[in-house]
Amino acid sequence: MSSEERIFDKLKPMSPGQEEIKKALLDKKYEIIGLFGPTGSGKSLFGILYSIDAVMKNEYSRFILSRPVVDVVTGKELTAADIGELYYDLATSYLKDILGGFIEWSVVDDLIKTGKIVVADTHYLRGRTFDDSIIFLDDAQCIPVESAVEILMRIGNNSRFIVAGDPVFQRPYGQRDSASMLREILLGEETAKVIDLGLKDIVRPGARRGIRLLLETRMRSRVLSDSEKQILDSIKIHAPDADVVTVVEFIDEKKTFDIKSEHTPDALIVVKEGYLGRVIGRGGERIEAVEADTGLRLRAVELTLDFKPFIRAIHPVNWVYKFIADIDFAGPDLLIKVEPDAFGAFVGQRGFHVKFIDAVMKKLLGVGVRAIEVKRKKR
Repeated sequence: MSSEERIFDKLKPMSPGQEEIKKALLDKKYEIIGLFGPTGSGKSLFGILYSIDAVMKNEYSRFILSRPVVDVVTGKELTAADIGELYYDLATSYLKDILGGFIEWSVVDDLIKTGKIVVADTHYLRGRTFDDSIIFLDDAQCIPVESAVEILMRIGNNSRFIVAGDPVFQRPYGQRDSASMLREILLGEETAKVIDLGLKDIVRPGARRGIRLLLETRMRSRVLSDSEKQILDSIKIHAPDADVVTVVEFIDEKKTFDIKSEHTPDALIVVKEGYLGRVIGRGGERIEAVEADTGLRLRAVELTLDFKPFIRAIHPVNWVYKFIADIDFAGPDLLIKVEPDAFGAFVGQRGFHVKFIDAVMKKLLGVGVRAIEVKRKKR
């Protein structure tokens, strides 16, 4: 086999998550591999390059690619019956975009013409069985979970199934989706490997900025309560040049989880990056004026992809943020890794602290929060 054919060897992981993907794909003990994370983290690239490489090495007789086509305006999933040959043209363009720089398109085109690469509409897989095949379902969040499970049922002898989806950024705001449910299903399967990718795994240029703008859009589109509107109206008077993304009030959540710490405010003001000083004022006079107007204790943070300031602003224990080792998305939630010295304080009695943080982040972003204990970092 020529060096040109070993295309998967050309793909060098650029993050811890991508290292884990490559290791799992090369380990044949996993019959099913689930890749879950944001756009730009390499899910499609690794899955497709591995699948084509495996077919070229004759490990499998064919590579079956199944990817839903969704109208971005209506949100409707389109089938081959709806748009005819355009369905397959779109799939071909998608492959060209993914594979550019790794393999000559003429090689891929030959594999398609000889039936070694097959583009399959997710709606027409029922009743088929795939032996000696590698099946890749991409953008799983766009199809009903039952359709994904139906494809799983089609796996035959000497076959593998790779599924990729985004359970956070490409799902309806605040709703569960197929990618999240598939991930939960696969976590309990003995021969399955689930790999969670996060913001740290995003390597595609522009993807991080796009995700930040998507988060900003989610926050700006929140329907504000009367108390949140009151805070926003006061900010417009006392800090008219502050670009406020949203305001989230959580007095009821504090009562529910018995949060009485003076450190925890009643509401959080989220501003666009670079505008924190404008909403606070040089000596804090602006935010103090808003507090006087509303009778609420307030904090403000900038919207970035670093969520530690959010946790620092609202957690009942004011020093606990120093022991947060990492915050990133894992599946549909924010996973907060906390060092042992502060884990008990972070979680709180009866888990009320972490439950409170979870409730606030769901209200703000539509995502939950989980916390795990990790080894202490060297200081």
